[in-house]
Amino acid sequence: MRLQFRSLVRHYNCDLCFTPMIMADSFVKSEKARDNDFTTNEGDKPLIVQFAANNVEDFVSAAEIVSPYCDGVDLNCGCPQRWAMKEGYGSALLQKPELIRDLVLQLRNQIPKPFSVSVKIRLLNELRKTVELCRAVEACGATFVTVHGRTPLQRTEPVNIAAFKEIRDSVSLPLIANGDVKTLQDAERLQRVTGYNGVMSARGILQNPALFAGHNKTPVSCVEKWLDLSLTSGLNFVCFHHHLVFMVEKIMNKANRRVFNNLNST
Repeated sequence: MRLQFRSLVRHYNCDLCFTPMIMADSFVKSEKARDNDFTTNEGDKPLIVQFAANNVEDFVSAAEIVSPYCDGVDLNCGCPQRWAMKEGYGSALLQKPELIRDLVLQLRNQIPKPFSVSVKIRLLNELRKTVELCRAVEACGATFVTVHGRTPLQRTEPVNIAAFKEIRDSVSLPLIANGDVKTLQDAERLQRVTGYNGVMSARGILQNPALFAGHNKTPVSCVEKWLDLSLTSGLNFVCFHHHLVFMVEKIMNKANRRVFNNLNST
């Protein structure tokens, strides 16, 4: 989530926000990338900055840059997009558990607690290997792990509740469950059946930023709040429109959505 959208969801009971996945290498090398990818303010807390990285130097350097302005960094080992996998980022890292371990360990050694160092993963095909990975990052000092309940190749299949539970019973560090959270009831149900410490929503909260406040679809007041935040912050039209398209998906009919989706800045 970018700053303006994080401000919006915090207004609707979101306890902890993550940035979008940021490429650590370009973030370290390019001032333009830093200015574009990361902005924050005094009210933007607690905040976790999520990085895609495939080597220790980039990951640690990127974390050191943002550490004065956030509460922790997260290593994305869950992104299943083809481009990320091809470049050795996201879910591709699941095939290199020793590298994940080294990334967490080196960052933990460089930036001490209470700064948070976390990892977001998907399930490996062998549950045993998923458990081993979670145990390894716990031993390296990870603060928490977010588990998406599908493998990298799964898209619409139901999340694997049995796998969630097996991981929970195998580690002691805090866990966050992710997958299929589209309503507050979904979040409460997932937390209840997994016993995890928290629940994350990604696509669900894009479609309904008021999800955690108990709204089953985006209320008009939320859309109005988004308009106000966007105008007062000078948010560019592309980002503003991108989020608005998600928000109105369930409150507009198909014909109106088609017109709305094709709007351009003037």
